Amino acid sequence: MGLHNVMDQPTVETDRFDLRPLRRSDMGLLEHYSGDKRVATMTTSIPHPLPPGATEAYVTRAIAPERVEDIWAMDATKSGGAELMGVIALERMEGNQSEVGYWVAPPFWNTGLASEAVRALVEANPMKNATMFASVFQDNPASARVLVNCGFEYIGDAEAYSVSRAAKVPTWTYLRKL
Repeated sequence: MGLHNVMDQPTVETDRFDLRPLRRSDMGLLEHYSGDKRVATMTTSIPHPLPPGATEAYVTRAIAPERVEDIWAMDATKSGGAELMGVIALERMEGNQSEVGYWVAPPFWNTGLASEAVRALVEANPMKNATMFASVFQDNPASARVLVNCGFEYIGDAEAYSVSRAAKVPTWTYLRKL
């Protein structure tokens, strides 16, 4: 598991793929996959349908020097795979904590990709956090299993607003001590 600093956001390597900082060239694939209703409805922040300019604004925020969130592309070009199979992000929070969020593009569902990405980020712990949190919608048990597989513990129920659903949705919250 290697770490290479790119503007204080390291690339995190696994055998199968790299987690690397987003770049402008990812916009086409990001727009294609995040425009998929099945992806959008499992996130809090992706609108559906995607408005014009939303993907560009997302990438611009992701690469801004003063950002509060680091976003990585799941990139398997090194093993002959796709350049963008999903994204995983860490948002800085108070008290040496971060919140992890991720989505995987539908063609790569059920391949263990999310578990491998979360595990790699936990092991790398690029923000040197004491704790990582994550929260998933209760109608997304696959995402909950990913977190449990990666050593996250269930700490309670809450709810979060989903832009694509235009509604508050029940969530499960998980915590991982590092």
